[in-house]
Amino acid sequence: MLFAIDIGNTNIVLGVFNGDELVGHWRLATGTNRTADEFLLQVKALFDLRDIRLADIDGIILATVVPTLIDPVVTMCERYFRQQPVIVGPGVKTGVAVEYEDPREVGADRVVNAVAAHLRYGGPCIVVDFGTATTLDAIDANGAYLGGAIAPGISISSEALFQHAARLPRVELLPPKVAIGRNTVSSMQSGIVYGYVGLVKELITRFRAELSPDAKVIATGGQAELIAPHTGMVDHIAPLLTLWGLKEIYRRNQ
Repeated sequence: MLFAIDIGNTNIVLGVFNGDELVGHWRLATGTNRTADEFLLQVKALFDLRDIRLADIDGIILATVVPTLIDPVVTMCERYFRQQPVIVGPGVKTGVAVEYEDPREVGADRVVNAVAAHLRYGGPCIVVDFGTATTLDAIDANGAYLGGAIAPGISISSEALFQHAARLPRVELLPPKVAIGRNTVSSMQSGIVYGYVGLVKELITRFRAELSPDAKVIATGGQAELIAPHTGMVDHIAPLLTLWGLKEIYRRNQ
């Protein structure tokens, strides 16, 4: 079995593959002060829910945009799984040509998503990742990563509105029934949710104009199912896209 770990700024997504089957997946809040032992306790509890034993894992792959968490996770892998994880980064074969001016600036998760999107849906394609940041990435017909766009994520934007406007409450991120809100909560939900819909639609339109009008659009990330259906421009919603990309990169490095 393969244990795939994707560490983002807000969430950690874990997945276990048995061959080509994803037999378990979980989402945890990212905590930057956890030790290797604390990680292990959480992982083992989740594995137990699916009757997965630590000894069943014969491969581990890790991608992270939080450098401070690399050491405790690697220590967990070495101490309790007796394995050295494959860490997505320099020296790891991804099969993706990165055409950024400085390829080292591209987050590991964006490269992993490019691998999975091109493998599963073909190219050219656009990946919209609704995470801590909302990122759009362009992948050409050959699977090369061309570049993208980065915007503040919907959750941190709504939190900033609450923090900096004294009379505005913290609201649940839900699409209101109508755009013209008749109270403060629905007005904020309209502005936040439908405002992000507009942001994403505009970027997709511009990406397609530069990449290809037929480019497929794949949405992933924690907020994909909230925003993507309202754009009318997303072809596939794949919340676990990164896990499938990690699985493929692990295969390419064996």
